[in-house]
Amino acid sequence: MQKVILKIGGMSCSACSVGLEKYLNKQENISKAVVNLVMQQASIEYDHLTIEDLERFVEEAGFISLGVYDMKKEERSAKRDFVPLIIFGFLALLAMYISMGPMLHLPTLPYLDPMKNSFFYVGVLLLLTLFFFIYARDIFKSGVKNLLHKTPNMDTLVSLGVLASFGYSLYHAISIFMGQMYSIHELYFESCIMILFFIKLGRYIDSKSKEKTKEALKELVQITPSYALLKVGKEEKEVTLDEVQKGDILIGKTGMKIAVDGIITKGTAYLDEAFITGEALPNKKKKGDKVLAGSILVDGMVEYEAERIGKDSTISEIVRLVVEASNTKAPIQKLADKVSAYFVPMILLLAFLTLVISLLLGKEVSSAITSFVSVLVVACPCALGLATPLAMVVSEGRCAKEGILIKQSETLEKAHQIDTLIFDKTGTLTYGHLKIKKMYHNGPLTKQEILARVIALEKNSTHPIASSFLEKKDALKEEIEVEDFHNLEGMGLSGKIGKTSIYVGNNKLITKLGLKNPFEKEEEELSLEGSSLVYYIENKKVMALFGVQDVVRENAKEVIKTLKKQNKRIILLTGDNENTAKRIAKEIGITDVIANVLPQEKTKVVKDLIQEGHKVMMVGDGINDAPSLALSDVGISIHSGTDIAADSSDVILMQDNLAHILSLLEISKKTMRNIKQNLFWAFFYNMAMIPIAMGLLSPFNIKMNPMFASLAMTISSLTVVFNSLRLRK
Repeated sequence: MQKVILKIGGMSCSACSVGLEKYLNKQENISKAVVNLVMQQASIEYDHLTIEDLERFVEEAGFISLGVYDMKKEERSAKRDFVPLIIFGFLALLAMYISMGPMLHLPTLPYLDPMKNSFFYVGVLLLLTLFFFIYARDIFKSGVKNLLHKTPNMDTLVSLGVLASFGYSLYHAISIFMGQMYSIHELYFESCIMILFFIKLGRYIDSKSKEKTKEALKELVQITPSYALLKVGKEEKEVTLDEVQKGDILIGKTGMKIAVDGIITKGTAYLDEAFITGEALPNKKKKGDKVLAGSILVDGMVEYEAERIGKDSTISEIVRLVVEASNTKAPIQKLADKVSAYFVPMILLLAFLTLVISLLLGKEVSSAITSFVSVLVVACPCALGLATPLAMVVSEGRCAKEGILIKQSETLEKAHQIDTLIFDKTGTLTYGHLKIKKMYHNGPLTKQEILARVIALEKNSTHPIASSFLEKKDALKEEIEVEDFHNLEGMGLSGKIGKTSIYVGNNKLITKLGLKNPFEKEEEELSLEGSSLVYYIENKKVMALFGVQDVVRENAKEVIKTLKKQNKRIILLTGDNENTAKRIAKEIGITDVIANVLPQEKTKVVKDLIQEGHKVMMVGDGINDAPSLALSDVGISIHSGTDIAADSSDVILMQDNLAHILSLLEISKKTMRNIKQNLFWAFFYNMAMIPIAMGLLSPFNIKMNPMFASLAMTISSLTVVFNSLRLRK
């Protein structure tokens, strides 16, 4: 299965995006298509098709494919030329002056006097209207195409309204040319002009506002430099990023940006990685440490080997995740889309009913057409369609800026409902920087020999406990190679040195192997001190016991305290022994502790809580957390954790900062409140305006003309846009 994001042109409202999405999902070999109105994108999963096929489907649906989405290309082409808007704004004012001036007793040019020079007066207004038809041809093209494809949209409503008004005016213009001068009061050319101008103005402002929702993405794209300093022999050569190959040695000097993800091969420097970690203070980096593209070299000089280039870099991965998240739909958005799908046909029906009933009641044709056009123009599915996706895109961009990567928009909707948070211990509530506190051993091997064997196994592991042994690696005289390595899930590791089987693991491993534990007294002592227990087993004998301790994250206590104030239930869930778990829990204020659990037991805890009706958030970092992260309502992985944990989670914290969980919950809460406000105003606007446009309040002298209808429609969309943009702060 392949996946691509296409940039789409010609979408103006939610009916457009819903219609295109339906059309794409009907096509054979397209398994899933999601269309995003705000980002103007279609995310398509397909098989046995080409990009040309997909673009043809988009064209058939009445829209334009602008090619595969490219953030850098979009950034270069995002500046819009508003000169035509200014020119046609002047022409719109001129048309209003020509048509409305005599009524307002404004000075009138003799040759534009409707009574003295009717032919010239009508001719100028007709010509100006035709100019606006050319200017707004995209509206008519979209409206007609979508009507033909049975997916009418906002452009369809506007096109029908303007054409009806224009047709009525053209009929009377012909009458004037034939000498029937009373028809001079039946012209609505200025209404056509002002409707089209207000819609073009609204879309211009709307597009500029939407661009602000993408600012976080733009900032990410601009982080990486355009050039790199390549080491060629003993020389330095400036090259473009496209010229950098994996394995090249690049040079970083004070004030420069790191060009690509890599590993330092020489030198020491302080790097500012705030753009990705949120950490304000520069980090010291030395030989063997990883560097990320876009990091600013504050002090020092390093040489680094290019490792991840272009689309494989960390920053590109972040952009990809944010874009993909923007192209997913939360349940509340799907509900709004369903309403929008029925909204336009309903408005068309109401408009025609208004026209027919007005004529049957004996109203003048001009009055009936005015009401017909007003209903078509004032109805605004734009506001309804923008209510959810715009707020989501703004919030996802804000999260990305803070180092909180969200994979699905649905996560933002779920997060504010969370009532139970489950935390893994090692590497999550603690730093995972373990140190060997004590070692007990017996048998023929020395401490150094046992340590060498343990390190030989642990160097194949990604578990945080491995780091406590690997930091002793440099003190060894020789390295031992292990064959037949296996990860024993939830228990430890195994392998062979020659023909000798060796094991490293916890007391569950001893039970599994059916061995006698000679360190029961020492085990109790270490457990009371809060140490994690690691056994070394060789030739079916327990030959050593290590006590390993971890350090609690500095803000863990404050985060747990804040979550408790929010009435969240907090659970510490760990595979470590109970004494160690309780020591850590007591230190940071957690009373609910579940220890000594295997990965499948962790999953059962999550499953049971969900079945009880709880909304569960799981926070973890290891392979053993992956199933629980995937099962929970919202799974959060720490960036320093394993790839499997990150793949299984809904959210990745790029900085290992638990306080970002509080930020996520707060952003989710504000986003949902904002969406509900948007939906309220969108529905309220239509419920208030449509009856007025239909003429139901005319007995109370409350009426609406098409020009006011187009202005009101624009204002309703902008209300939603500006309300959503508040989430940026």
